[in-house]
Amino acid sequence: MKYKKYGECALLILILLLIFNLLTSIFDYFDLLPANVVGPANIILTLLSLFIAGMFLGKKVEKKGWLEGIKIGAAVIFLFFLISYLGFDKGINLKSAIYYLTLLISPMLGSMIGINKKNEK
Repeated sequence: MKYKKYGECALLILILLLIFNLLTSIFDYFDLLPANVVGPANIILTLLSLFIAGMFLGKKVEKKGWLEGIKIGAAVIFLFFLISYLGFDKGINLKSAIYYLTLLISPMLGSMIGINKKNEK
């Protein structure tokens, strides 16, 4: 079961994204969040969920946490890219490139911290 840790990490990302998006949708529906806060909140919560999943993955691997974080980040970026560009036909611009770069860095940092937390015990 070499790839079980990636499946668990992907499931964690999916669950966290669903929970965070459900919460922001509920807050937006009941006007608890201003309309101009919902977009940045979704971006921040997406980065947070990838960071948490990266920490989870970092605790499961033995070495090279940065590489494992890049792997899971690249998989998420590929999925987001397919959904975004095949469904809505947008072009790549600087804003989306920065967004995808931060999506790559977030699980990488999380897995680096996760592997260091595991080694401290």
